[in-house]
Amino acid sequence: MSHTFDRTILREYDVRGVVGKTLNESDAYALGRSFAALAKGEGAKKLAVGRDGRTHSPQLEAALVRGLTEGGIDVIRTGVGPSPMLYFAVATLDVQGGIQVTGSHNPPEYNGFKMLLNGRSVFGEEIQRLGRAASAGEWSTGEGKVEETDIVDAYVDRLVEDFQGGTYRVGWDVGNGAAGPAVEKLIKKLPGEHFAIHTEVDGTFPNHHPDPTVEANLADLKALVAEKNLDFGIAFDGDADRIGAVDAKGRVVWGDQLVMILAEPVLKERPGATIIADVKASQILFDRIAELGGTPLMWKTGHSLIKSKMKDTNAPLAGEMSGHIFFKHRWYGFDDALYAGVRLIEAVDQSGKSLTEIMDEMPKSTATPEMRFPVDESRKFDVIGEVLERLSGNGARVDATDGARVMTDDGWWLLRASNTQDVLVARAEARDEAGLERLMKQIDDQLAQSGVERTASVGH
Repeated sequence: MSHTFDRTILREYDVRGVVGKTLNESDAYALGRSFAALAKGEGAKKLAVGRDGRTHSPQLEAALVRGLTEGGIDVIRTGVGPSPMLYFAVATLDVQGGIQVTGSHNPPEYNGFKMLLNGRSVFGEEIQRLGRAASAGEWSTGEGKVEETDIVDAYVDRLVEDFQGGTYRVGWDVGNGAAGPAVEKLIKKLPGEHFAIHTEVDGTFPNHHPDPTVEANLADLKALVAEKNLDFGIAFDGDADRIGAVDAKGRVVWGDQLVMILAEPVLKERPGATIIADVKASQILFDRIAELGGTPLMWKTGHSLIKSKMKDTNAPLAGEMSGHIFFKHRWYGFDDALYAGVRLIEAVDQSGKSLTEIMDEMPKSTATPEMRFPVDESRKFDVIGEVLERLSGNGARVDATDGARVMTDDGWWLLRASNTQDVLVARAEARDEAGLERLMKQIDDQLAQSGVERTASVGH
């Protein structure tokens, strides 16, 4: 037996596609068989499997589990919950890895798989290897056993186990994602007054799309904070590995601003520690980490890549503009928006200020949202190569960690190829509007020289 995946679903960080078009139950089964062979080859015997609340997740999960067990792997099913709950299961149960069936922050028709094995994320070339194993039918065989465990209470207890925060009035918007039941349990255990909306798990996302990095999706949370006169609000994406927040005035606290706030108490306990953020983060963040006595490190965008770098550098905290926040300090090193929410309450409390005051005092800059330019898959990395070559010829200050991030007297601009879509991603930040215009002109010039037009679809 063998199976060929649609090549578009084998992504950099996970396996993901449109159910009924590029992703089907036969893919889930084949992934289970290929992953079982990989896991057995590394001595693994048992894996945890969880799923999000999408309408097709039960069928995909059943097919995945069938593939794993027929490949000779025992499975513990953790049921519906956020991706971080599955990561918690992997960290605390007697298993050697796990798979979460989830479409993450994507529209309802998407689904996919996030994979862990022997203490690492399975991504990049390893995902391509799973595809080749399926095509060649290089599968293990056996008769794995399946058991079920309810881990929600253990997970929520651990979220608040060493809580060191104060009493606040907080709004929570789960967006009908998989974290609903866990959030309802969590807010009962936290001091203060908490108001949660859209906690019913519904894979059609009837209220709004659950992606807190798009400001329009935070409208309900802003209204809740305003109506109840709350201190701040917290929102999650569909599988709750990404966090969004708003202050009492309804201003969005973006991913890099969250890292600035969360880093301060961490660096008090771990002076000089490395704090990682991705190349899309503000220069203000990197400067602030240094000012707090930390070692700022700019790294490639992508949760799997950041997790790997955290291991290499022993970093206690990392974050991305996309709202993935990773705590190794008092936690396990994975991206968990519920835990980040708990730590945000702590950090605000320890600052002695309100979140609104913290936001008022933040250095101001003028930045673009994240801009995306459609470009052919076969061209996207070449364009970045051409840009870097031209820049190296004219003495520009360039960081090539992930694409081209160029520092000028006005500020900085970034151009990188997306690992998950056929687009180039750009962002720029300056001290004022005039500087931002000059930076945008540089981006336009570089794109034009490589034959790409800036007809942007803009999103954060």
